[in-house]
Amino acid sequence: MKTVQDKSKSAAERQAAEEKYRNLTAELSALPGLAIAFSGGVDSTFLAMAAKEALGERCAALLAVSAVLPQRERKDAQHLADRIGIRLIEVESGQEDLQEFVENSPRRCYYCKKNLMGKLLRQAGQEGFTLLAEASNLDDEGEYRPGMQAVRELGILSPLRKAGLTKAEIRFLSKERGLETWNKPSFACLASRIPYGQRITGEKLKMVEKAEEVLWQMGFTQGRVRHHGEIARIELPEEERERILTAENARKLCEELERIGFRYVTVDLRGYRTGSMDEGLKERGRKETDPRDGR
Repeated sequence: MKTVQDKSKSAAERQAAEEKYRNLTAELSALPGLAIAFSGGVDSTFLAMAAKEALGERCAALLAVSAVLPQRERKDAQHLADRIGIRLIEVESGQEDLQEFVENSPRRCYYCKKNLMGKLLRQAGQEGFTLLAEASNLDDEGEYRPGMQAVRELGILSPLRKAGLTKAEIRFLSKERGLETWNKPSFACLASRIPYGQRITGEKLKMVEKAEEVLWQMGFTQGRVRHHGEIARIELPEEERERILTAENARKLCEELERIGFRYVTVDLRGYRTGSMDEGLKERGRKETDPRDGR
């Protein structure tokens, strides 16, 4: 399913992206081995492919499994690891048992990432790896991502950022190498659908997962279902918003989401945007960042 517009690149842009890729694989090939925090998303799949090319059997992909990972994404990750030919190791992360995660403060991502990456590091060590890498890219530096503080504190590598690769370049290079993820929609963990300050429960996460699966089954390619108690707030790209408001689609969506447990179903007229739950923090000046975050 095509979900991201394919924008052609100039010869100079293609050359620059390929040069970054050569630098990336050269850096990776110099490592004794590498474990990769893998999700099956655009960036981690690209990094896994590059690591496999550079290191052969001296790399592995670690997939964190918990209530925040939809089953559809888990199956995608399994399929992609098999296609790349990289060994996949699933790690039960147990995020839902972490008190700081459940309390859902604006620093949730930091505590969650610190716990998650710590477990992946321990698993990597048990598998014989001394190094763990994650797949953030250069564009991530401009967003509110408290979890990156945890990455730095734990000494986890960020090869894509070091290579200066942007999201657009990663998509381009992925397409050139036949990776089906080149146009895969961005995905964030299901906890990001619940407003800060509202406790995260397994029931809420499952409601969100089921509701977003309804959108996928109806053919919508990119969207979020934000959980506001009895209210489901749906975010869709502008080009898809009109289609959801047709009488048939609106009726079907309401019926399905009410069956899941929502009493009211709304469509956000501002549309789909990443980090919409952070908007209130920005307005109130409550980002709660650490000075080392640089944000």
